[in-house]
Amino acid sequence: MPKGLPRKIRLAFILQALLGSIVITIGLLVAVLAVRQFVVNDRMEREASLFWAAHARDAAAPLPRTSTMAAYLDRPGMPDPGVPQALRGAKGGLHWLPMTVEGERRRSVMIDRRPEGTFYLTWDTGSIDRAIALTGLAALLLSLGTTFLVSWLTYRISQRLVAPVSWLADVVSHWDPRDPDAGLIEPQNLPRDAGHEVVQLSHALVGLADRVGDFVERERDFTRDASHELRTPLTVIRMATDMMIDDPGISPRSLRSLGRVQRASRDMEAVIDAFLILAREADIAPQSAQFDVLDIVREEVERVGPLLQDKPVTIQVREEGAPRLFAPPNVLNVMLRNLLVNAVSFTEQGRIEVCVAHDRILVRDTGIGMSAEALAKAFEPFYRADLSREEGKGMGLSIVRRLGDRFGWPVTLTSTPGEGTTAVIHFVG
Repeated sequence: MPKGLPRKIRLAFILQALLGSIVITIGLLVAVLAVRQFVVNDRMEREASLFWAAHARDAAAPLPRTSTMAAYLDRPGMPDPGVPQALRGAKGGLHWLPMTVEGERRRSVMIDRRPEGTFYLTWDTGSIDRAIALTGLAALLLSLGTTFLVSWLTYRISQRLVAPVSWLADVVSHWDPRDPDAGLIEPQNLPRDAGHEVVQLSHALVGLADRVGDFVERERDFTRDASHELRTPLTVIRMATDMMIDDPGISPRSLRSLGRVQRASRDMEAVIDAFLILAREADIAPQSAQFDVLDIVREEVERVGPLLQDKPVTIQVREEGAPRLFAPPNVLNVMLRNLLVNAVSFTEQGRIEVCVAHDRILVRDTGIGMSAEALAKAFEPFYRADLSREEGKGMGLSIVRRLGDRFGWPVTLTSTPGEGTTAVIHFVG
């Protein structure tokens, strides 16, 4: 039987049957004991009343004596009637004494003290105890059997009612999100026992599947169109600025402005690359290829070089290994570019070091660093530790973390305020 709602219903009915059984058992036990006490008390009181009535008419009236009952009358000034020693010290009233009287045990005792004498009545209640116990056991078995039978029948009915929902859930769980086959859950294809609520749920899921399909189609169209339309103007900007920079008659002021335009276009291109990669579905990865990690590192270090022209900051690459990966190289480009841009933005003097090992890339700077509070929020979208700086929108590290999680290259950060930050891309995927 599948897990989920049917399993919970089954456990609920089992628990209900067990609790019902316990309550019925305790209730019948209390009832049996109450009935036993009432029967014994009533019988012995009536025997005592009959004896005293007969004794009032005739002082020589015989004492009640049967195979299970014995009586004694101890009258003042009369010979000892042979009252058992265990009864002589007992208080008046009804008792149950586990004593031996004439070779028998388990006797109920009634002691009635009057001016005429003390009347002792003992009754071996074994037979009535057995009769009451058997009656109670039969009632208990009948009650428990009825409880379990009703619970089982109710469970079977509930199972039939829930089965269409389980079937519906199983079908939906196997849908391909990119192309959900809603025809399988059309009302005419539902199980025979499907109720009105299941039919309503089917209609709702069919509508949802249609909306999901439309959304996926729009997302595909956007990814395809954006990858072309957004790159085209950036390519035009880059080519135009390259041509203007090569003009020997351009002024230094205009040259600096063109440099800022080029850097902004490169940053925008990196952001577009990252967003388009993340917009793809998880099982549609960018094109993979064999590449040297060191080549990617040198390429990105060269790209950020112009950002350091006006700063007393050096950047160097240290090689401790030469890993080759089979993966989408553009993903590593985007991740490393964002880390380097962050290091350049927050380092006013000192150095930036990029260390390439066989299982990681380490980017260490001597910048302003981050507090523990800022470090904990560093990967949150749009978070900026230093709001006074105009550079960046707080998306770089968030993009790096999401790309790393997507492709099995987790990113870690360590930082000390005033000393710098170290970012590490681990190649574990």
